[in-house]
Amino acid sequence: MKKGIFMVSALSLLLLASCQHKDAHGEEADAHDAEKKAHSTEIVISTEQAREAGIVVERIVPGGFSGVIPAGGKILAASGNEATIVATVPGIVKLRQGITEGTPVGKGSTVFTISADKLQDNPAKQAAVAYQTAKAEYERAAKLVKDNIVTRKEFNGIRANYESAKIAYEALAGSRSGNGVAVSSPISGYVKTCLVKEGDYVSVGQPMMNVTQTRKLYLKANVPERYYSILGTVRSAKFKTAYSNRIYDIGTMSGRLVATGKSTGDGSPYIPVTFEFNNQADVMPGAFVETYLLTAKRPNVISVPVSALTDENGVNFVYVQTDPTCYERREVTIGETDGERVEITSGLRGGEKVVTRGATQVRLAGASTSIPAHSHEH
Repeated sequence: MKKGIFMVSALSLLLLASCQHKDAHGEEADAHDAEKKAHSTEIVISTEQAREAGIVVERIVPGGFSGVIPAGGKILAASGNEATIVATVPGIVKLRQGITEGTPVGKGSTVFTISADKLQDNPAKQAAVAYQTAKAEYERAAKLVKDNIVTRKEFNGIRANYESAKIAYEALAGSRSGNGVAVSSPISGYVKTCLVKEGDYVSVGQPMMNVTQTRKLYLKANVPERYYSILGTVRSAKFKTAYSNRIYDIGTMSGRLVATGKSTGDGSPYIPVTFEFNNQADVMPGAFVETYLLTAKRPNVISVPVSALTDENGVNFVYVQTDPTCYERREVTIGETDGERVEITSGLRGGEKVVTRGATQVRLAGASTSIPAHSHEH
């Protein structure tokens, strides 16, 4: 009898020393979960080590989760929010210092200067000669018209020629000074494309730069036609660019659904869905994006942040915190994702605590310091 009491006491001490597996209400896990844990491992990490490693846990609470239609997409500048800057005079281009694609520019600010000072056929000098000649002829005709020596019709032609020469002369004033003629942006925005480079020769009317206003942008998603039947439930969207890990939410950028295509384009298996939004972040027009179209919300869905998942040979795992210093690797089955969170269809229960940041650190710790979950010797 004493021997039996001693064995029970020793077993109790052993259980107290190990990590305790209890759910959010403090009750023991059921027999099915205990059997699953038999094939997993427990990882011991002190609270101080977890803090230093940046490990963060989140208690899982079932809630609303939007249906998701994955699609490719592209960011487009809103119509009417672009302008092309053209050369106003012929000459050699000099760019404003520091200007390049993506540089912000203000309305009326100088982006180029054009100088003809070193050209053999200097337009500024030619304009000066033409102006002086037209001016002298105009002044002479102004006296003669009073005496009817020059007819009113002839005088009007001479005056028109003079005014035209004067405009050309004044437009090239910068070239005469050697500083060049300033070319300014007609709108505020950002340099989209620079069509000329330092030292290029341009003629009058030649396109030099495109400026875009990025306050309003379009997201055009290309949706596979198999989703056609549920396109009517699309209410918003999120997207991710290739140059950033950030997930942009149309709903927080004053966005709205503009149009949903009723058919695929010519020769294309995709249906266009377009959103308009304010560019409150660094979103580049022309960028291709990974898009998540959001449909109606479903209640009582268990989901975790994308950062909580680890992938091992195509199998998804999360790390569940079973007590303040113990973690268990848990295989899960995933459903839809909106880019930020992932639906968990099996493997987790509401109330459990899951590592949402630092899962890789827990995984590495498990590779070297894991201990058996429980002994199953009978």
